[in-house]
Amino acid sequence: MIEAAGLSKHYGRFKATDNVSFKICQGEVVAFLGPNGAGKSTTMKLLTGYLAPTAGTARIAGYDMTTDRIAGAQLLGYLPENGPLYPDMTPSSLLKFFGEARGMNREEIGKRMDEVINLCALTSVLHKPIGKLSRGFRQRVGMAQALLHEPQVLIMDEPTAGLDPNQINGVRETLQRLGKNRTILLSTHILQEVEAVANRVIMIHEGSLVYDGPTSELYKSGESMDGAFERLTGSAQGNLESFSVEK
Repeated sequence: MIEAAGLSKHYGRFKATDNVSFKICQGEVVAFLGPNGAGKSTTMKLLTGYLAPTAGTARIAGYDMTTDRIAGAQLLGYLPENGPLYPDMTPSSLLKFFGEARGMNREEIGKRMDEVINLCALTSVLHKPIGKLSRGFRQRVGMAQALLHEPQVLIMDEPTAGLDPNQINGVRETLQRLGKNRTILLSTHILQEVEAVANRVIMIHEGSLVYDGPTSELYKSGESMDGAFERLTGSAQGNLESFSVEK
């Protein structure tokens, strides 16, 4: 459902990603890890067609996201980190706009809006301008629009950023339910999130793949998650501050 084949993005001599390859099958929930600047967000933008690769191919459900992006996007829900929203719109008007832009009919939009509004707990802010909402509520609006068209594939960059602990638990439960019949790739800096929702980990460092395998096999005997992270990325303690265990 998600495939990176020799995926690279170079900016002059700088290699944001370099020859990254992996496949994610239907029903897998995969955590995408790496220190800040490792190339996670760039890889996600390449997979979703928001960036064109320097080399290699990104596919969603078999569709090449360079040549068949519209077809691939119909099956994809994408939540970028700090994703752009229209601040003068309300969550209600934004969801209607995205539904119409995706070619959904009025009945389908109404049904799906009710479902994602309930799923993302947006009832209390439904008619408030998005620009006046907290970061946590804006994040939930972004997740609602990503889920609106019932995509088969979800790619989420820091989906719990800005949420309080209760909201984080709610998102985890949502991801666990969605993962039963969807394919999910999410990046996160919260280690408990990886262990709670993901059955597989893909880790990159300095633009290159350094681990791809089951979450349960990531650590050596007696090793912690942050120990495995430091071993695989060669990161100093300073870099690990941004990859912290949730309190």
